[in-house]
Amino acid sequence: MIALAIIIGVAAGVLSGLFGIGGGILLVPVLALVLGLDHVEAEATSLLAIIPVAAVGAWRQQGYGNLDVRTGLIVGVFAALSAIVGVALVNVLPVEAVRYAFGALMLYVAWRLGRSAISQLRADSAGAADR
Repeated sequence: MIALAIIIGVAAGVLSGLFGIGGGILLVPVLALVLGLDHVEAEATSLLAIIPVAAVGAWRQQGYGNLDVRTGLIVGVFAALSAIVGVALVNVLPVEAVRYAFGALMLYVAWRLGRSAISQLRADSAGAADR
C-alpha cells in the first residue's frame, strides 16, 4: 500500500504541475478506487495530500512569473473558511449523495472544458482560413 501511495503521489505531482489539478479531480477517485478508501475518507485524505503539492507547484509557477499571489491568497482564505461548512455538510449528508454530486461536478467540468476547447479550435480554424 505504501508503494502504491509513492506511485499515486508521483502522478498527482506531475498532473498538478502540468494541469493545475490534484485534489478532487485526481486524488479522490484514485484513493477510492485504487486504495479502497470510502468517498469521505478519500476527500479528507486528498485535502491533506494536496497541501505540499499545491505549495511546491505554486512556488515553481512563481519562478516562471505565472502566480498572482494576491488573488491566490484572497481565494485561499475564503476557501479555507468555507471548507468548515463543506466538512460539516459532508459528514451529515448520505455518502451516496456526496458521491453523485461529486460525479455530476466532474461531468460538468469536463463538459465545460470540452466545449471551451472545441470553441477555441473553431476560432483557430477560422483564423487560419482567413489568412
